[in-house]
Amino acid sequence: MTEAPLLSIENLVVDFATDDGLVHAVDGVSLTVRAGEIVAVVGESGSGKSVTAMSILGLVRTPPGVIRDGRILLRGEDLRAVSGERLREIRGGEVAMIFQDPMTALNPVMTVGQQIAEALRLHDRDLSADTARARVVELLRKVGVPDAEQRYRQYPHEFSGGMRQRAMIAMAVANDPDLLIADEPTTALDVTIQAQVLDLLRTAQRETRAATILITHDLGVVAELADRVVVMYGGRVAEEADVRSLFARPRHPYTAGLLASVPRPDLDGELLSIPGSPPNMIDPPGGCAFHPRCPMARDRCRTDRPELRDLGDGRRSACHFADELDEGSALFSAEEAAG
Repeated sequence: MTEAPLLSIENLVVDFATDDGLVHAVDGVSLTVRAGEIVAVVGESGSGKSVTAMSILGLVRTPPGVIRDGRILLRGEDLRAVSGERLREIRGGEVAMIFQDPMTALNPVMTVGQQIAEALRLHDRDLSADTARARVVELLRKVGVPDAEQRYRQYPHEFSGGMRQRAMIAMAVANDPDLLIADEPTTALDVTIQAQVLDLLRTAQRETRAATILITHDLGVVAELADRVVVMYGGRVAEEADVRSLFARPRHPYTAGLLASVPRPDLDGELLSIPGSPPNMIDPPGGCAFHPRCPMARDRCRTDRPELRDLGDGRRSACHFADELDEGSALFSAEEAAG
């Protein structure tokens, strides 16, 4: 008997009202996360990956955003149907989020230690102030913050970017969550600090045994950390596969384009990119949203929107011609990237 997923998102639809019209940010996304696995959600800016993650914890600002349809099930419990009190219990307790910019996520008028202690005591009312403080100092040490006793009393502006992200990770794992959501956790950091934070995320996931959703556009990060990858484009899932299969043989042209855009030493520093721009989500193209940028596009792609279909071995693709994508095929060349 197959174990039920820890998290199931079913047909999620999220829109945002703007002065220019209705933005269809997430359009029928379905995905699952099993206990203990790391699922990377990748795609260009505007693909809907962060909105999908924010929807899990009810963090889509309303207005202008509204979840129009879908279910978000955590161990079978529909998070869209729970009370506000229950959702507050889940946030930071069963599900924790590591935000992209820790400077805006941390409260500038509270010390870092106070903020982590508050997260602990919110989910354990019987925890004394002294016990909470000791636990926070221990957490700061675990995530590699030096002089943890002193750092406990400092404010976010006294921490470097890397140290702020470490503090956010300490806060996220404080209550031993079942699910961690990391939204572009290394984007604002330099390369050296990125590597340290990735090691820390890997260690935190291993120690807490939490499932992890990793939102990123960095395929190097995906290759290092992920077990499974969900590729999003135009608010929809374009492809899903285990990380080895996806890198070895993408089954959607968009995924092939993302992989072709990764810097390679054999190209002498020349960078490839997918020609064109992501779709306008106020007025997305008909048929397959990727067809204006796709070197494989045919008449059917311009008129019929492909459904996300099972290809076997846990793979899914929303491409009419997924079976024609051969291993090692080069859809995107330097000439195409140059326009």
